[in-house]
Amino acid sequence: MELAAGSFSEEQFREACAELQQPALAGADWQLLVETSGISIYRLLDQQTGLYEYKVFGVLEDCSPTLLADVYMDVNYRKQWDQYVKELYEQECNGETVVYWEVKYPFPMSNRDYVYLRQRRDLDVEGRKIHVVLAQSTSVPQLGERSGVIRVKQYKQSLVIESDGKKGSKVFMYYFDNPGGQIPSWLINWAAKNGVPNFLKDMARACQNYLKKT
Repeated sequence: MELAAGSFSEEQFREACAELQQPALAGADWQLLVETSGISIYRLLDQQTGLYEYKVFGVLEDCSPTLLADVYMDVNYRKQWDQYVKELYEQECNGETVVYWEVKYPFPMSNRDYVYLRQRRDLDVEGRKIHVVLAQSTSVPQLGERSGVIRVKQYKQSLVIESDGKKGSKVFMYYFDNPGGQIPSWLINWAAKNGVPNFLKDMARACQNYLKKT
């Protein structure tokens, strides 16, 4: 598959893939934040923003890897199972597929929106089938900022999935998000600590309903 200019490199896909096999937690101050329902979440302080980067490792027992990757990529279906989605769609911009995503924030905070590139690769690594999805914020003139909504300009996510050897999926996720505005960093970090495991649980539930839908 050819990568469009400005998109993700083969090396970025391979680096994300390697984390699933051998988590890269050494050499930096990654802290174990929480372990819950077979999911371990680590965080690393970003000195510049006062926010944390997150790495998530775990197993989703009842979701096959292909199903999980399909559910994650299906923007129309996500509008059904993710209660925080206000608007979500893909659009071709400058020869690339760009995702627009507006997220509901509780009153009195303004909603946030994202414009990002996202690509999926299904890799064969020494006989192991591994699904890798990379996403990163971008800027395109076709999707300018909207009045009353704060544009998130620092967003990066990786999702890597392979079989757990049974009927489930072994998962690695990297996540960084700077929602901007006047939200205190402690509140953003608290929301991420709770939101990441809840997102994975919601996605696991969505997988079961996706099977029924199809």
